[in-house]
Parts: sequence; structure tokens; C-alpha cells
Amino acid sequence: MSVAAHFDSYSAARAHFKDLLDAARRGRVATVQRETGRAAVVDADRLRVSLVGGLPLPQVVTEDGGWSVFLPGVPVAADAATFDEAIEEMIVALREYADDWQERLLDAPNHRNNWALVQVVELSDDTQLREWLVGSAR
Repeated sequence: MSVAAHFDSYSAARAHFKDLLDAARRGRVATVQRETGRAAVVDADRLRVSLVGGLPLPQVVTEDGGWSVFLPGVPVAADAATFDEAIEEMIVALREYADDWQERLLDAPNHRNNWALVQVVELSDDTQLREWLVGSAR
């Protein structure tokens, strides 16, 4: 068995779909060549963990008797009376931003570079997002 799974066409990848997914799950390089370019198939958990490492560190601050959570350089923030409420609000804000990004912001010049953030949000459950926001996912 080859260490990588490269398929020269969609038809070849479809005929060997299980091999393609197995390679991705094991962390091997798995690609499909199409006329318009090459696509990589990757394990979602591996991708999420890798992308988290490249995101700005979430900042949590207390001010005026409440808590604020934000990501430097990203237009997403949340405020609440308690730490836990602020984290929960940030998870909601991140999910709303990811939805907006996919629907209409992905080509906007000031948002297109947030692709990795959106991938992390979409590939994470609420527990994983919480762990990243409070610093236990790195």
C-alpha cells in the first residue's frame, strides 16, 4: 500500500473512496486532482487541532464588574457578567460569525483571511470551542 493516496481524477477517487478516507484518517497525504486544481482530503480532528495552533490567542479580560472575550484582529467579541457566561456568549458569537462568513463574508477583503477560524468553529463542538477559548486546547 502506498503511503499517500493521490488520485488523478474525481472518478479514480470515487472508485477508491474508502482508500482516500482511510489515508486521510491515518494522517497520510490524500489528494484528488481535478481540472480546476487539486483538493486535499484530511481528517477533521487533525485539521482542527492544526488550525487552532495558528489562530490568535483568545483574550479574556475583566472590566467594570463583567467579563469580555475577544480575538485580536477578528471582529468577534462577547461580554457578560460572569466568566462562564462570557465564554458561552463567545461560542454563540463564533457560530454566528461562521454562518455569516459562509453565507456572505468569505469574499470580503476584510474577512477572507478568517478562513482558518471558520474551519475551527465548524469542525468543533461547543466543548472543544470552550477548551480553546479558556486555554486548555493547546
